[in-house]
Amino acid sequence: EEWKGVKYAYGGMEKSGIDCSGFVHRTFKDRLNKVLPRSTAQQSEVGRSVEVPNLKSGDLVFFKTGFKVRDVGIYIEDQHFLHASTSKGVMISSLNNPYWKDAYWQARRVLK
Repeated sequence: EEWKGVKYAYGGMEKSGIDCSGFVHRTFKDRLNKVLPRSTAQQSEVGRSVEVPNLKSGDLVFFKTGFKVRDVGIYIEDQHFLHASTSKGVMISSLNNPYWKDAYWQARRVLK
């Protein structure tokens, strides 16, 4: 709730503006005392692969939204994830949304 609607800012790490990997980095560091890499590319290589039917709260979900563009979010439950949207800021979206379903790339479990 405290991040809801915070505007997207490429490279941002603050409540004045944050990007997707910055949001993941800050959330894991501030809430779980776990330091993850800062970039989406590096985050996509940590932990272990997990299939969609086996997703658990805290898993990272990754999307290919452009030729070289990658997005990351944090799975919460019931096919929903938290992320920093370029158009709407920090929000909750559904993996079942056609946009995200089509862009889905992989998921990683970084917590035990």
